[in-house]
Amino acid sequence: MDKKTIWDLGRDSTEEYRSKQKLPLVMVLDNVRSLNNIGAIFRTCDAFRVAEIMLCGISACPPSPEIHKTALGAEDSVSWRYFPSTLECVAALKAEGYTVACLEQVKGSICLQDFHVDSNRKYAIIAGNEVDGVAPEVVDACDAWIEIPQEGTKHSLNVSVSAGITLWHFFSNMHRS
Repeated sequence: MDKKTIWDLGRDSTEEYRSKQKLPLVMVLDNVRSLNNIGAIFRTCDAFRVAEIMLCGISACPPSPEIHKTALGAEDSVSWRYFPSTLECVAALKAEGYTVACLEQVKGSICLQDFHVDSNRKYAIIAGNEVDGVAPEVVDACDAWIEIPQEGTKHSLNVSVSAGITLWHFFSNMHRS
């Protein structure tokens, strides 16, 4: 079995990618401290045609060699905005008509596989800090709470892994519609 080459994959240039229609989906990073995680999330957002990334609080912004190390150029293809506070970002997104959902283990959260994605809605997904998760005041401001079921001994996944799993769920459900 031969691996596909870059030409076999038929990837767009950055300019072509930026001009294409994106999913009605944004990723919000609430005080994510690791630049490697931020870069990995940029790369995942590129793969799933996410409209935009919102970098909030202490989350670093491009250009950055550390972000580039894992983004591999996706920081140039995926649009992004910075907000000093995640609550400011949530307010802006709600004003733009987004349903805001956070990835957090809270009472009343919905298991990811049970979360119904309505293709007629715009969604914003919030992922939180590597140690503290999504800030409590941000959790309270959300419209929905999503939890990724786990069965191991650890109580959480890496933020970039959680973002990837969740973005795949939204991407695959939006493509079915």
